[in-house]
Amino acid sequence: MAHAKASIGTTNYQTAIVTGHHRLTADEGPALGGKDVGPGPYELLTSALAACTAITLRMYAERKQWPVTAVHADVHFVREGDKQHIDRVLTIEGGVDAEQKKRMADIAERTPVTLTLKGGLEIRTTLA
Repeated sequence: MAHAKASIGTTNYQTAIVTGHHRLTADEGPALGGKDVGPGPYELLTSALAACTAITLRMYAERKQWPVTAVHADVHFVREGDKQHIDRVLTIEGGVDAEQKKRMADIAERTPVTLTLKGGLEIRTTLA
């Protein structure tokens, strides 16, 4: 399954991430003391949901042989006081009708990352 390692040194708050054979950099913006050399943690979270949504809907359209030319998932993490939620807006391009688009929106509610976020999950922390 998925695995990532993150390491940070003394440069606020630049973090090296290795996942699979990919290397990423995460950071915070200047307002939080970082240098904005990479996405912040919540940007990575929304990126994961957006990517999973787009990939799943592309797979679904291919399996159904629907003429979808592009899928866009615009995902925003919103915090209002002590409440938080995610807004997701889908744009589906191609020769698909309103009913097919509605079906794809229904499928978006059941993508793997969507279900994980909606269901919550236990996080077990230990010291090495």
